Amino acid sequence: MERVLNLLLIRFGLIAGALVVLALLVFAVALVLKRRGRLDAARRYAAPAAQAVSRYLDDRGAARGRGGMSRGRGSVAGAVVRAAARHLDDDGRGQRQRVREPGRGDVR
Repeated sequence: MERVLNLLLIRFGLIAGALVVLALLVFAVALVLKRRGRLDAARRYAAPAAQAVSRYLDDRGAARGRGGMSRGRGSVAGAVVRAAARHLDDDGRGQRQRVREPGRGDVR
């Protein structure tokens, strides 16, 4: 029994360590992009991808018959990705960015 618990603890430690390293890597990439002035461009590319992943996770959860977080609102992973997509759509202060397209005026 002690051996099984030790293996589970080691596995938990490895997974937690990998998540911390991944978070630090994402932070470092965001910092480099911000210093080079390319964070807004990366944000514009990442927002549609995050929304697509969120829809995929919600559809997959619904197909498996899971009720999700609150009666059909989707999976927890879908909610996390949806929150990330909302943040990517916003300018960091809770307001949507306005993008000016040639000949079309301001578009939200």
